[in-house]
Amino acid sequence: MKPDLKVDIGGVIIKNPVMVASGTFGYGEEFDQHINLNALGGIVTKSITLEERPGHPAPRTCETKAGMLNAIGLANVGIHRFIEEKLPFLEKFDTAIIVNVAGSSVAEYVEVCRLLESAGRFDMIELNVSCPNVDKGGIEFGTDPEALTKIVKEIVKATTRPIMVKLSPNVTSIVDMAKAAQKGGASSISLVNTLVGMAIDIRTRKPMLSNGTGGLSGPAIKPVAVAMVHKIFGNIDIPIIGLGGISSWEDAIEFMLVGATAIQVGTANFIDPTSSVKIVTGLEKYLKKNKISDISQLVGQVRK
Repeated sequence: MKPDLKVDIGGVIIKNPVMVASGTFGYGEEFDQHINLNALGGIVTKSITLEERPGHPAPRTCETKAGMLNAIGLANVGIHRFIEEKLPFLEKFDTAIIVNVAGSSVAEYVEVCRLLESAGRFDMIELNVSCPNVDKGGIEFGTDPEALTKIVKEIVKATTRPIMVKLSPNVTSIVDMAKAAQKGGASSISLVNTLVGMAIDIRTRKPMLSNGTGGLSGPAIKPVAVAMVHKIFGNIDIPIIGLGGISSWEDAIEFMLVGATAIQVGTANFIDPTSSVKIVTGLEKYLKKNKISDISQLVGQVRK
């Protein structure tokens, strides 16, 4: 009997727990020639802002010994072009579409979500809450529990879609941030976003990134991400989507055992564009081998 890979993410049933993470998969069409997009549980788009953004000047990425640093600067086509040019492509596929939304103020986030509400078919909104909140003097939404609760509450009013909040690991208490997101009305939590990192070119003595610092992702951050998923599991009542350094089905199961209902594949997409679908296949084989009928039976089953 074929095991059941379906999972429930905030009221949205997706065919399997494997999503691709925002910022690592473009708008979906960039990977269409490499993998069957219908094999994925969900596609999370690049962060979309109200206006087009060119992002930071090059160099914007660099390799590290166990991952990569990036400082893209939220480069994207803006909400109007996204609705007109990018969303119609994604609508063709039988997979969940999660639109990642970013902004610099509560009003900007709300306006993007309001415009999306009357757009085409998509299933969820993922809030990127690591952008500066200019209304609070540069404090990030993702590091201020009160600000996070406020923005989630406002966005819940502006859309009928479930809200997934993507949390930053660069905080004092990840549990407090997860509780704040749930208090605001989030339907699910995704974590972790990138850690702040830096690399220096010893020949020029200059930073490797034009922005100086950037977001560290890849295998180096996986233990941090696993620990943070484990910390918030049991402290909130909404599903957790784990991400951070996942490159194999074994990694995915590790996240699920500590409490993730689903996972997102990020940096691994740059190394092997087929990594996400390989993880789907690996999960199914693991369930069959271990006579597990439903993948949800793995969630939170780590032993003390």
